[in-house]
Amino acid sequence: MTETSERSGVYSGVNGNDHGSAIWWIVAAPSVWAAHFLASYLTAAIFCAKFADSDRSAGEVQMAVMAYTVLAMVILAGVGWVGYRRHQSGHDGGPHDGDTRADQRRLVGLSTFLLSCLSAVATVFTALVLYFVGTCH
Repeated sequence: MTETSERSGVYSGVNGNDHGSAIWWIVAAPSVWAAHFLASYLTAAIFCAKFADSDRSAGEVQMAVMAYTVLAMVILAGVGWVGYRRHQSGHDGGPHDGDTRADQRRLVGLSTFLLSCLSAVATVFTALVLYFVGTCH
């Protein structure tokens, strides 16, 4: 693999459109966390306002948040896997701080992977709050 082929983006399926689509992978993981956050708190708010029993138990909310959390974690694992694969693509093992398409691709992949990990932690913390607060009081 020559430097010229890396700059032209010919190898590993990198083409001119890949960089634009890679940027969307970076925002995918925080968007999943934000959707999980909104769905969890909106479910709790609507349930407690409209459907809560006389004892104000929120067991149904906890089950819904658990389902949201499982779905979010599956999506975050997929996004993280895509980022990890992009980060590990190619044969260059050194720091990816060059001004080539390959290094940019690996940097975006690393950013995607790390944001997926951070979003997974944030998703778990969001779910834990609603799990430990078991009532609508």
